[in-house]
Amino acid sequence: MTRTAKTTLTATAAALLAAGVTITTGASGWTLPGWLQGKAPAAAPLSGDATPGGAVPTAVAAAAAATVAAPAVTLPPAQLPNYRAIVQTQGPAVVGITVAGLHKVGNADMDDDGPAAPGARGRDDDSDPFFRFFRGIPGLRMPQQMNPGAQLFRGQGSGFIISSDGLVLTNAHVVRDAKQVTVKLSDRREFAAQVLGSDPATDIAVLRVEAKGLPTVQLGDPKQVQVGDYVLAIGAPYGFEQTATQGIVSAKGRSLPGDSVVPFIQTDAAVNPGNSGGPLFDAAGRVVGVNAQIFSQSGGFQGLAFSIPVDVALRVKDQIVAHGKVEHARLGVTLQDLSAPLASSFGLNSPDGALVSSIMPGSAAAKAGLKAGDVITAVDGEPVHVAGDVSSRVGLARPGDKLKLELWRDKGRVNETVSLGRADKDTQEASAAPEGGSLGLALRPLERQELRGSGLDHGLLIERVTGPAQLAGVQPGDVLLALNGKPVQDVEQVRAAMKDKPHQVALLVSRDGQQIFVPVRLG
Repeated sequence: MTRTAKTTLTATAAALLAAGVTITTGASGWTLPGWLQGKAPAAAPLSGDATPGGAVPTAVAAAAAATVAAPAVTLPPAQLPNYRAIVQTQGPAVVGITVAGLHKVGNADMDDDGPAAPGARGRDDDSDPFFRFFRGIPGLRMPQQMNPGAQLFRGQGSGFIISSDGLVLTNAHVVRDAKQVTVKLSDRREFAAQVLGSDPATDIAVLRVEAKGLPTVQLGDPKQVQVGDYVLAIGAPYGFEQTATQGIVSAKGRSLPGDSVVPFIQTDAAVNPGNSGGPLFDAAGRVVGVNAQIFSQSGGFQGLAFSIPVDVALRVKDQIVAHGKVEHARLGVTLQDLSAPLASSFGLNSPDGALVSSIMPGSAAAKAGLKAGDVITAVDGEPVHVAGDVSSRVGLARPGDKLKLELWRDKGRVNETVSLGRADKDTQEASAAPEGGSLGLALRPLERQELRGSGLDHGLLIERVTGPAQLAGVQPGDVLLALNGKPVQDVEQVRAAMKDKPHQVALLVSRDGQQIFVPVRLG
């Protein structure tokens, strides 16, 4: 009989594995193969018969003997969530959403909301691997002669009920352009829904159906969710209602291109087109996220799904229900992530923080005295690791809210309190362009007309790029504004700063209207 050894993954188990012994796990711990039984010293907690060849390898015997002295550390068997109970108790509050509406068509320079910006993508463009996975259902199209420039679309998404009197949360992109919205419950009841409001910045919409006594989900706290925790998604992918898929939390606080406000929860739960707006449950059956986006090169699930934390969605819901709209705050800065070379240039030991590249005139940041070159290391006592941490905190605040910022300035810590301004659709917090720039540059002062045309009040035009600058990606036409946080007006100031032959410097350059800090490794 094989008996389970009451030992765990210690040096002993490692030695056994190295000696070629197969160790399996059971509900109560590690199990050794039958051929090793009886070959350990009498004191060892093993028993049985001989090896197939009658001899136990020396390494195995030594490892078994070591079992006697090895400290025992019990590994409890993993406990899986009761997914069946979650689906049975929470599934009735998960709804399917069907929409119908009109798309503008017939003008290559127009998107759904008006003139398209350069590089803008339409509603269902799959060329971007990050996409919201709502998709239209092939079906009725409006004849062009009936309404030139428009066509009828139908689509599906998911949602969940948060109040028994009919409040439903879903994604803003699910109901975008919709003229008719229908909510279908798991018991096949259907209700016409009113869109109370939506917030494109967070991709959250609130619906209302006229009904009482509806089932509701249990809401959780996404702050308590940790990487590695089990999660469950329920929705209607491709119209298949009440589909449940499971996975784990892969990461937290993800910032995605074009979504600087939301600190996404990343999971590997299988979600697909039609899951948009559906709930993400934790292991206890509480909603912690709203499924919103996937990363895919094919249009289908590839192991990368992103959910909006439910506390973000609830803050949006509160504003929509109370005011019919959502107001976001603005700090008035351009931020970029720190790299290790940049952090070293500013005297920081690690690349944690958000580097202020530029300040918008008259903004909340300008009024509070923030400066280009400041590194925001904490907001209201919460550490900042990347620029997205600041953008999400600011974007989810309301105009007039006060934030306490901890800054790294001139190799010392500074605290500032900022009263946030109001953001409009054209002035969301921006992330800086990718870093690039160096010394090994041919420079000249900007002429007066160039200063006027660029909107700058000083700077040195970079005419040629070689050596380290070229390796770092600096381009002719960039404008050097500052070196190690000190403005430069002429070439002599740059030469003076380089007299000490530093191993690394930080350049502030202007490129295409963006100001970015660039680390320059010189030796």
